[in-house]
Amino acid sequence: MASKRDYYEVLQVPKDASAEDIKRSYRKLAVKFHPDKNPGDASAEDKFKELGEAYDVLFDDQKRAAYDRYGHAAFTQGGGGGAGRGAGAGGSHDPFDIFREVFNGGGGGGENIFEQFFGGGGGGGGGRGDRNRGEDLRYDLQISLEEAAAGCEKDIEVTKRDRCSGCNGSGGEQGSKAVICRDCGGRGQVLSSRGFFQMAQTCGRCRGTGQLLDKPCKKCSGEGRSTQPSQIKLKIPKGIEDGMKLRSTGQGEAGVRGGPNGDLYVVMHVKEHSIFDRDGSDLMCKVPISFTTATLGGEVTVPTLSGRVQLKVAAGTQSGTTFKLRGKGMPELNSSLYGDLLVQVIVEVPSKLDAEQRTKLEEFAASMGEHNSPMHKSFFEKAREFFS
Repeated sequence: MASKRDYYEVLQVPKDASAEDIKRSYRKLAVKFHPDKNPGDASAEDKFKELGEAYDVLFDDQKRAAYDRYGHAAFTQGGGGGAGRGAGAGGSHDPFDIFREVFNGGGGGGENIFEQFFGGGGGGGGGRGDRNRGEDLRYDLQISLEEAAAGCEKDIEVTKRDRCSGCNGSGGEQGSKAVICRDCGGRGQVLSSRGFFQMAQTCGRCRGTGQLLDKPCKKCSGEGRSTQPSQIKLKIPKGIEDGMKLRSTGQGEAGVRGGPNGDLYVVMHVKEHSIFDRDGSDLMCKVPISFTTATLGGEVTVPTLSGRVQLKVAAGTQSGTTFKLRGKGMPELNSSLYGDLLVQVIVEVPSKLDAEQRTKLEEFAASMGEHNSPMHKSFFEKAREFFS
């Protein structure tokens, strides 16, 4: 297995980078390597996943502190969100406990209930001594802006290690008994020497449980779980934003020999829209209007996510003027409030005129006079002062 690259190198930021620098670099690189922009490019897809993994760690203060101190070893064994059982020279104190409490102490309530996850504590379930807990999983899901605005349900398929149907997760054949692992003496850890230090590592034979079964299940080789596809229904709340995470308690991988399941973390990606740009709960769009409408005033049709509306344009409206349509933006997450739609009108200049139109426009220009414009007068007055 290839070794992991340094997370700072992945995100192309220095080790003293601020959280905002990390976020900015992640967004730039995520756009560059997004699967939608690189169809069929497996290398780009791998880099996109690698970026997400690095961002998960470095944007979270606690995880970043663990990574800066222990490197990738801080996240082995626990997978995806929990810290692995690692260094600890002698005694029973495990210095990773502080990180395990942060990453695995969230608990979980309700059945298949999703909650917003802002880079804080990791997977639910499982306490300090829960060695059999299943690994947390990450899933990247892309939805449209319309789906983000209205909320939606998605059916996804996740291939993961689930409870073995042969032994119902126990890991043993009927009548099987647990015996103490001879490699670790039932402690679940073995000591290894590295120079002057002794390192406590998870026992590879019993995988940290401290016990083995005298008659392991033939279907799962005693692990109590097997890899299989799983169908999961996701409920996406309205107002979800790009980069947010949802957690589904217990939808991660099954634990070893009946241990509790890990959690599933769904990272949301909202597609770019052809008309609207988004800024939090506000939407922005540009709408072209004719020269005559801008000059004489009138109404223009403006698209919104809920349908078309009419916008009144005052006479003499200048190109680039922005109008605010209150409550026509995105819904705010977990709220009944809506953002606004900011409409910037762009005055279109005719690119082709027939002879009659050209004559009439020249007559109009002559009647207006060359300098019969407040903006024109102001600009050239400033110009004369500049050159005088």
